[in-house]
Amino acid sequence: MSHPRPRDRAAVISEGFEILSKWGLRIILIAAGLFVVGWVIGRFWMIGFPVMVALLLATLLAPPATFLRRRGVPSPLAAAVTVVGFVLVIAGTIAVIAPEVAGQAPEIASEASRGLVAVQDWLQTGPFGISEDQLNNAISTIQDWLRDSAAAISAGALSTIGAATGALVNTVLIVVLSFFFVKDGHKFLPWLHRVLGERIGVHAQQLGQRAWDTLGGFIRTQALVSLVDAFFIGLALVILGVPLAVPLAVITFIGGFVPIVGAFVTGALAVLVTLVTNDFRDAVIMLIVIIAVQQLEGNVLSPWLQGRSMNLQAAVILLAVTAGSSLFGITGAFLAVPVTATAAAVLRYLNEQIAIEAGEAPPPDAGPSDSAPPGDPRSPADPGDAATPTSGAPVGGAPSGGAPDDGVTDR
Repeated sequence: MSHPRPRDRAAVISEGFEILSKWGLRIILIAAGLFVVGWVIGRFWMIGFPVMVALLLATLLAPPATFLRRRGVPSPLAAAVTVVGFVLVIAGTIAVIAPEVAGQAPEIASEASRGLVAVQDWLQTGPFGISEDQLNNAISTIQDWLRDSAAAISAGALSTIGAATGALVNTVLIVVLSFFFVKDGHKFLPWLHRVLGERIGVHAQQLGQRAWDTLGGFIRTQALVSLVDAFFIGLALVILGVPLAVPLAVITFIGGFVPIVGAFVTGALAVLVTLVTNDFRDAVIMLIVIIAVQQLEGNVLSPWLQGRSMNLQAAVILLAVTAGSSLFGITGAFLAVPVTATAAAVLRYLNEQIAIEAGEAPPPDAGPSDSAPPGDPRSPADPGDAATPTSGAPVGGAPSGGAPDDGVTDR
């Protein structure tokens, strides 16, 4: 039995360094590409943010619009009814909450003043033993700082007005973009498939569909988790007789869309309001309720739902939220998880394709699916689409035998 001739060690080492240098160059190029992408996103963030939020809203509004289209409602009318209905729900919620906040604001301010007096008395008579002169000196120092910072505070107020104006413009832009995404979004992936051709288009369509499914899963998961948090925390606030229970519950629901950080901030706000308006005992009870609800959400509800919709580990979510908030503030924290989950879905698809090409996995079965979007050959045709096939062409306008049609917003 002959043994293979031993190779020269220098040749083996040289070959290893050659492979290492090739992979190192590729990693450097990928890192440079990611840096450029991040730079472009930062430069065009004022445009990119409304687009991303509108996409998230479209994943939430697409199912009711699809329901209407399947019953013969024209696509523009279905999208308009869905988007306008959503805006009316939000406006109605604000209209219900605003009078309550305005009516109870004086009471909360009075209770806060009494709470500050109680804290001052406790600092003087409690374990710290701070004298009245020391407290007055501290208050005088704060007043002097406020007077010295008047210019900066005024500038901040002006910048706040500018930010509010920008927020109003962004809100209008988000609503308009959401309408067009809901109206025409289901035609985008089939168009992209046809433009790129069969070889590349099929992968682009699959990637787009998975990204869309991931975004929809994120919105539905966070909405359900936030609703559970808001219900139980709001119920505890009502039982304890805390003012502004309904507004605090709504804030808790909104904060739930910023994973981990949002729950902490809204929970702390509920405890502080309870402490100011009620007493220390009720604040402790509220804290216990919030911890129990968040433990139930974090250890049972969220892992189960996110495991089904996004398949992300809690550590990855925490790191994504931290990085997003550091780079883009509260908007980055809000968008960090859906962006990360979408990137993870893309990587999983690439890994599947590598496994298929390497012979490690069989090609996927393209059989019929009840969950396929309208316009896809795996599902019944969508009667609400204008481009209904007449000679064997699938919905969306692709010719027979060409690229299959898919529905972006029909999920």
